[in-house]
Amino acid sequence: MKLNLKRPIVFFDLETTGVDTAKDRIVEISMVKVMPDGEEIVRTRRINPQMPIPAEATAIHHITDEDVKDEPTFAQIAKSLSKFIEGCDFGGFNSNRFDLPVLVEEFMRAGVDVDLRKRKFIDVQNIFHKMEQRTLVAAYKFYCGKNLEEAHSAQADTMATYEVLKAQLDKYPELQNDVEALAEFSSRGEVADYAGRIVFNDKGEEVFNFGKYKGKTVASVFTSIDPGYYSWMMNGDFPLYTKKIITEIYIRCKQSN
Repeated sequence: MKLNLKRPIVFFDLETTGVDTAKDRIVEISMVKVMPDGEEIVRTRRINPQMPIPAEATAIHHITDEDVKDEPTFAQIAKSLSKFIEGCDFGGFNSNRFDLPVLVEEFMRAGVDVDLRKRKFIDVQNIFHKMEQRTLVAAYKFYCGKNLEEAHSAQADTMATYEVLKAQLDKYPELQNDVEALAEFSSRGEVADYAGRIVFNDKGEEVFNFGKYKGKTVASVFTSIDPGYYSWMMNGDFPLYTKKIITEIYIRCKQSN
């Protein structure tokens, strides 16, 4: 089924140095930009992560330090990449929990301001898990009837994710062919930061989703419960985007007092 699009959507997949969204870096990125008229624009590029690629990561995606030593850094491609995704919604496989937070961190390190808060994010894995409980390789076989060759190649995984979503729309009549509806269905709750450290409660307030203040509003912790918690987080090992969000809340609290 052809996607019903009001604006372009970018399906993307990352290969990285590891699974820490705050510390690890991208070594390969692949995107397929699907236009409302159905045109597909594919971009795949390897990136020098400026850090050694652990053997455990290479064993999965088969990309070595030698493979990327002459490739550009993320900072060198950040501006052109931001133009490519400008005005687009996003789709991926486990992208809401991993790929999106990592991508945002890379943009922030590069000093390129990419505000994605008004975009929609379809996580095909979440749709799959709600419907069938499988992995991407199994999803591709289940929905598309094909074996996923070169799994853990960014481009292969990206194209497979795009094909799986179209097949899901064909298989499940109850799924609405609309980016906003699919983004809502595939979400795992409303998050304020992409890493899921800060989420929204049913009143639309930002609350902590981890640690000793889990379930408490960020504003109440910063203003009365533990005013020093903001400084602790800013000095801690948290994603840059999480720090940006808590800083916005902290400033808002100061201005309201």
